[in-house]
Amino acid sequence: MSITAEHRTAGTLFSDLVEILPDGSTRLPEAVHPMADLLELSAEQVLARFKDSQQQDFSAVIGELEDPDNPLYRMLHDLRAIATQQPGNPFPQHRLFEPGALQAMFLDLHNHVMDHPVWRHPFFVRVFEGRYTQPQLTSFALHYFNQIKNTRQCVALSLGRFSGVMALPYGVLNERVSELTQIVLAQLVADEYGVGSHAVEDYPSMGGLFQSTTHIVMYRQLFEGLGIPFEQQDVPMLPGVADNVLTQRLVAGNEDFTPLESLASVGLGMEWGVPEFFSLLLGGMIRFAKDHKVPLTQRHLLVFIAHVRYDVLHAIAVMLVTSFFAREDKDIDAIKNATNTLMAGRYGMMTELYRHVFGEPCPALSEIDLHPRYHLRDRRIETALRRARAQVADGTVEQTDAYRTRQETPYVFAAGV
Repeated sequence: MSITAEHRTAGTLFSDLVEILPDGSTRLPEAVHPMADLLELSAEQVLARFKDSQQQDFSAVIGELEDPDNPLYRMLHDLRAIATQQPGNPFPQHRLFEPGALQAMFLDLHNHVMDHPVWRHPFFVRVFEGRYTQPQLTSFALHYFNQIKNTRQCVALSLGRFSGVMALPYGVLNERVSELTQIVLAQLVADEYGVGSHAVEDYPSMGGLFQSTTHIVMYRQLFEGLGIPFEQQDVPMLPGVADNVLTQRLVAGNEDFTPLESLASVGLGMEWGVPEFFSLLLGGMIRFAKDHKVPLTQRHLLVFIAHVRYDVLHAIAVMLVTSFFAREDKDIDAIKNATNTLMAGRYGMMTELYRHVFGEPCPALSEIDLHPRYHLRDRRIETALRRARAQVADGTVEQTDAYRTRQETPYVFAAGV
């Protein structure tokens, strides 16, 4: 998307990513980021703005749920009417129909997730401030690609957990609730893979299908901008990246974790923070490109631009279906424990990336006085991760043999666990 004529007269355009105003300040086009003044903010201000905007967005959705003319309102109340005819069905008493209850649940969980220190990780802050070299940017891009390539599969793993034979308490509505959850997760998978069709005539040819604009394809456009040839774009995972990839896959798909925990891991634990920290990465790359005259464009940074915009919608949709399965306080506790697990894995990954990319020390999660509310309440993930490490294929992780027998994990456990 081009800059308007008005913007062109206001300042100098640097590629199609940022406009430099006469007073030296910067403005980002709407096509790049919803915060035009992103580069003028601190990392803490970016986090605060996203936290506020997400809460406003979700509050608006809740308002729609209370509007009788809204299709989602009608659908949910139609389901409630059906369930009412079945004695003992708990669906009519769901918090979806209790004024203020869904909002309170969201605010509690959203504050819990967004206040975790992972979203303020030193790596994100340093990149946002532009304190790195082009070789360091290239190193980060290569190793973070391994995260991008694998996490989208976790949504597919979670989708497979919801079926017509799963145990649910809603009687005649069981399969419908499962189907609604599948629909939301399937949309996430379609967005990640760049595919989607609702009519036969819209279905792509085989050539078109295999050339879909997936997030991986978008990410390779960054390599194009950095001048990294195709044959050098795929590298073995760093151990910390592998730990995070395995953590996400295990909570999403392993039977040691419940479907509710799986859903929380690919929704609340994975989606809510993405627009914020991708904004820090995006802003840092734009700042670096501007300061060092590196010819990056919107095309090269599309994967970061797209995640900022679409993951907000993803987060709201997954939150709504998550509410179907969170009926008691113990369910809320399970959701928080699942998100803590995901955020611990991500913190460990970013710490390893910091040490590898910058060649400097970076404290682990266990070394930063983590608040007890983020400590894990059981050791299922520790056992599962060690088992999964032992099964990685040769050459997929750096120093594969050593990784297979590695005992330390990135998690912090509650006292006595």
